Amino acid sequence: MKSDNIRNSLIEDNIGLVHSCANRFRGRGVEYDDLFQAGCIGLIKAADGFNAQLGFAFSTYAVPAILGEIRRIFRDGGSVKVGRAMKEKARALLREKERLENELGTEPTISELAERADISVEEAAQLITSALPPLSLTSSCEDGETREFDLPTDAPEEKISDSVALGEVMSTLGERDRSIIEMRYYRGLTQTVTARMLGMSQVQVSRRERAILLEMRKKLTG
Repeated sequence: MKSDNIRNSLIEDNIGLVHSCANRFRGRGVEYDDLFQAGCIGLIKAADGFNAQLGFAFSTYAVPAILGEIRRIFRDGGSVKVGRAMKEKARALLREKERLENELGTEPTISELAERADISVEEAAQLITSALPPLSLTSSCEDGETREFDLPTDAPEEKISDSVALGEVMSTLGERDRSIIEMRYYRGLTQTVTARMLGMSQVQVSRRERAILLEMRKKLTG
């Protein structure tokens, strides 16, 4: 079982992944703060379920979880709904955050704020993100000029995170299993041709292919 310190570090050190994933969905009818809040929930779930012993980078495990929570907003047909009770708790936590910041002389981490409020890190993250206003990419400076803020993002935006995750999962496969996937899905070969090249029967390739895809899906989605 992972310690709370490790879990909290995974959340705090990878918040940039949430910005990157949420930024993909800008301009699709959902406010950025809702996208970010949903992504934070995915990040927290990823931190809870991550097993370093499997040999994957945390980002490989977290990105699909973050994207899954963000896409859930669109499947549900709207933004993340924040009830009155949660809004009140969020405002109280923000006030506590200001007091703690004054005491520490620096902005507190999520784990420090959670400890101060005697709540879980997950609840603290949800409350903080539920209170965030929409994030603007531009801001007016005192001199009247407009300053642009860049959010961390992948390039190309829609594919690179998934490609990295898939590549890392592929690297964990045995030589024959990797060859089956490469021949079938990268080279577009039929099962019959793949079987002949690997000295297997078509039935063996079919069965093994299904098993490999199931294993890869589990690793990608947790």
